[in-house]
Amino acid sequence: MSKVTIDIPVDFMLGAAASAWQTEGWHGKKAGQDSYLDAWYQHDRHVWHNGYGPAVATDFINRYREDVALMKACGLTHYRTSINWSRFLLDYETAEVDEEYARYYDSLLDEMEASGIEPMLCLEHYELPATLLEKYGGWGARKVVDLFVRYAETVFARYAHRVKRWFVFNEPIVVQTRVYLDALRWPYQQSTATWMQWNHHKNLATARVVALFRAGGWPGSIGTILNPEVTWPRSSAPHDRHAAEMYDLFYNRVFLDPAIKGEYPPALLQLLAQHQVAWEYSDEDLALIAAHRVDEVGLNLYYPHRVKAPSRAWPAETPFHPARYYEPFELPGRRMNPSRGWEIQPRIVADIACRMRDEYGNFPWFIAENGMGIENEARFRNAQGEIQDDYRIDFIAEHLYEALLARQAGINCRGYMLWAFTDNVSPMNAFKNRYGLIEIDLENQRQRRMKKSARWFRQLRDSRQLTLTLDDQPR
Repeated sequence: MSKVTIDIPVDFMLGAAASAWQTEGWHGKKAGQDSYLDAWYQHDRHVWHNGYGPAVATDFINRYREDVALMKACGLTHYRTSINWSRFLLDYETAEVDEEYARYYDSLLDEMEASGIEPMLCLEHYELPATLLEKYGGWGARKVVDLFVRYAETVFARYAHRVKRWFVFNEPIVVQTRVYLDALRWPYQQSTATWMQWNHHKNLATARVVALFRAGGWPGSIGTILNPEVTWPRSSAPHDRHAAEMYDLFYNRVFLDPAIKGEYPPALLQLLAQHQVAWEYSDEDLALIAAHRVDEVGLNLYYPHRVKAPSRAWPAETPFHPARYYEPFELPGRRMNPSRGWEIQPRIVADIACRMRDEYGNFPWFIAENGMGIENEARFRNAQGEIQDDYRIDFIAEHLYEALLARQAGINCRGYMLWAFTDNVSPMNAFKNRYGLIEIDLENQRQRRMKKSARWFRQLRDSRQLTLTLDDQPR
């Protein structure tokens, strides 16, 4: 074991993230303003852990002043959340603003400015209006791209003079992968073609919103937040390496390449055509994507994804799915978070950092989410009532250390954002796994309490130094 200390550059973000639907709750929500998540919860509440969902969440919409004070106490330099598209508008066709909801954001930004915390806003964090899913098929329809751009223009007109860092999407691949590719979530409709159409329309929407932002002459930057799964092959054998390349192509490069390089990987287009995956795109679409690339990307990093070559032939009667080319692989003895079922391996940060330098021209990026979800954290409460989450402190320190090493090496890593500021609702897992610096006590009117990690994070910000112990010596 060795103890090391590394400096944190003054311009390196130390923030935390959340989203509108996972924190705000439904207070003040009007008829017809359900998001996709609200509709799923209402159709399938029994699959959400203990029945908790977005209805109350952390009640941030009523308690944001208290929470911004806690952000300041935790030492956050930045806070990222989303504007809930489904609630910001009363009419999605005309982009009529719900002034009551918009005024809440006016006040939230006032509060953050007064506390010296820089806001970072996403335009969509799974909050597709449910009525657009029902009426048009959601992101499968080009009409929804048009409506989203109209919504973005309305948001920019109101807030772009106050918010300098914008992001079009958070994890744009997730909803259609869970719903249409793997059919794990409502409305359970497996269709690889629909999955790819959603992918394309979100890439197109990103380019169009980037073009809109720049044409408007608004100050600041426009980016997007992706969740590339750092993918490692079981072995160095060609068949295993090919499996990892295929996984990376379908789940990572499908969004990374258009956002940063302005194009789809030719191998992806060739494979989709080979397997007769029918999706619509035009030369004009591709030209827009090529001409309007983002300014920066946030990358959500939690765990490595390990794959191996498939051990069985793909059934002839089963429609194409990318899993034709890979199978999951579980490394024996890997270090695990037993609550979440995820491997813990900070090397994912070093790997993605090198990739951003070597494959993407040292493009500007930051860790937009990274964190550790633990069940039943009350067992770690001390006599004074504070949760002693040393496991979270260690997790953050190990991953942040890799980001700071990358920065020292000249890689364009701009910061670290923790998931999450407070415990909050996650899809299906609800409050089962706790991620926050701040505890949300469900048994006591959602009372907030700082965990040990919150005080540690504040010290980290104040000192601009990270000290940790590395398990780097044989014993």
